[in-house]
Amino acid sequence: MRSAHSASLEFDYPDERRARIVEQSVAVEVGEIDDARSRARVHREGRTVVVTVDAGDIVALRAGVNTWIRLVETAEAVSAGSESRSQSA
Repeated sequence: MRSAHSASLEFDYPDERRARIVEQSVAVEVGEIDDARSRARVHREGRTVVVTVDAGDIVALRAGVNTWIRLVETAEAVSAGSESRSQSA
């Protein structure tokens, strides 16, 4: 696939631990949800998780960005819920 379009999404967290949890949670999807029109990369820079989506066309880019935002939001919610339960125990 030739990447005509690209978007980098940056998600900042209060600490590296939370960023690492989110990064590891979503990184398992890299390669699994890629298709002929788009692909993604995930890495962490300290307290920031960076998701880069590359796509052959703008429609595929939008779909890829939406998918990765939802994945990160889900990882954040699970991480926050898990942390809340740990603190109340």
